[in-house]
Amino acid sequence: MNRKTIASTLLAATAVGTLGAAFGTATPAFAGKDTGNGHAAVYNLTGDPVVNPGDAGSKFEGIGADEKRGRFYVSEVTGGEIHRGKAGVSQTQEWLAGNGTDGRYTARGVTVDDKGRIYIAGGPNGINDAGANGIANPGTDNPSRPDLWVYSKKGNLLAALQIPGKPVFLNDVAIGPDGAAYFTNSKDAEVYKVAKGKDGWSVKLFSDASAEIAVAPGFNLGGIVVTKDQKALVVAQGNTGRLWRFALKTGKVTEVRTGGADLTDADGLVLQNNRLTVVRNFKKQIATLRLSEDGRKAKLVRQRASSANRVLTTAKEFRGDVLYVDSKFDEAVASGPYEIIADPTR
Repeated sequence: MNRKTIASTLLAATAVGTLGAAFGTATPAFAGKDTGNGHAAVYNLTGDPVVNPGDAGSKFEGIGADEKRGRFYVSEVTGGEIHRGKAGVSQTQEWLAGNGTDGRYTARGVTVDDKGRIYIAGGPNGINDAGANGIANPGTDNPSRPDLWVYSKKGNLLAALQIPGKPVFLNDVAIGPDGAAYFTNSKDAEVYKVAKGKDGWSVKLFSDASAEIAVAPGFNLGGIVVTKDQKALVVAQGNTGRLWRFALKTGKVTEVRTGGADLTDADGLVLQNNRLTVVRNFKKQIATLRLSEDGRKAKLVRQRASSANRVLTTAKEFRGDVLYVDSKFDEAVASGPYEIIADPTR
């Protein structure tokens, strides 16, 4: 949550390896009413109340689902907290603190691997990007801040890593068939790869697509999914509404043929079999496309309006539903209720 007192301790190392319980966060007990059928139409987030002048409230963006354990994780932009929910329990809990915890002041995309490890994209955590979705990033450019984090399912910090040599805006993340995590960079036409090797956790540039993708003002590469055949990544370029295919074997980049479908403001992507859902945040639209198994082409099936009162960002499939994050990005001062919803028109 976005507290007035910001912790002053920053993480100075370029790459922090396994730190164990030293930076661990206790997992709180879940609260809330079970719906009885393993699902909830609305999950409530614990955000900051707006009580005094100057209070900013809470804004949210990313969501990662752990189907095996029946949990999901939501990132808070205003402070970098990570919230955790449980299937069928309507009330979520703050799981990881923010406001400088492990060097994190903001957080964006979230995903979970098959071991229950949680990967978090830091957006502009290390840069002074006050215009990012209207969210001020505290302080000035600080190259000592991490750009991404990896936590165990128990909340122990496994890695806090930086992209060397340049400012980035890591936006979203997906787990590849090789078990590595792939992060998109909204400032450039880049995808980064994070994995644990014999020497610990590391991050490296997976693909520089600047020769194929023209970087434009605003948010470039964002939402990311793995194709059905497990041979490529499909990535959304929000400012242009184009989809791009990154071959996992070679890193080669080609445009996904969409027949000219309007996908501007594309944010989160969800792939279910061959159905690709594109969340178009400020356009307040949900696009559904039929994506080929290899990710080379997609056909628009329909566009439908999402709630006029919400700006939905990312989404994830969870226990048979698709859960959408209500970001509150359209509110100068965000106020509750803070919600994750299963019906985007709600």
